[in-house]
Amino acid sequence: MYWKIALPTSPMPGAIRDLINPASSAGSASKEDTVGNVSTLAECEAAPQAGEAKRCATSLESMVEFAASSLGTRDVHAVSTEVDRAGPAPRQAYRVEAVRPVPVSGGDMVACHGMAYAYAVFGCHTTTAAAYMVALSGADGTRAEALAACHADAAPGVAEAYKRLGVAPGSVPVCHFLPQDDMLWVRN
Repeated sequence: MYWKIALPTSPMPGAIRDLINPASSAGSASKEDTVGNVSTLAECEAAPQAGEAKRCATSLESMVEFAASSLGTRDVHAVSTEVDRAGPAPRQAYRVEAVRPVPVSGGDMVACHGMAYAYAVFGCHTTTAAAYMVALSGADGTRAEALAACHADAAPGVAEAYKRLGVAPGSVPVCHFLPQDDMLWVRN
């Protein structure tokens, strides 16, 4: 890991070690939390895909700064999935009520995805997907405005979806919903 490369003869401070491996601290976290922390660190340290800019943001200010610099303007806004009740949306059947495109000036945008870590970390990256707001109505009456992204190219992060669908990369659009805590930044 980076610490051993940069400071090979210095032990890692306990506070940093506990962030990476919370199970080593007195409050011992679950194995899943530890694995999530380590995988988040690995993802944040990984090089971006070809043609992509990325950053792990640990504050709203850092997220906005990355979105603004990537989009070439400070005149940006975020869109995200919204559900009409607190907590996560219930897992159930939903009916699509309406679909409307999210206007994306210039065609590029920045997606920020919540990541597992001891504190808020968002993995942000540039993308050129088409975006839509999808009005959904659940069987129990839950209503949501869900953000969907559709990738029509063979972008590196979408390769696994094409493989699972058994189609050639870039041959059909691959769409997915973004969870409630994810954000998509676009120019105003």
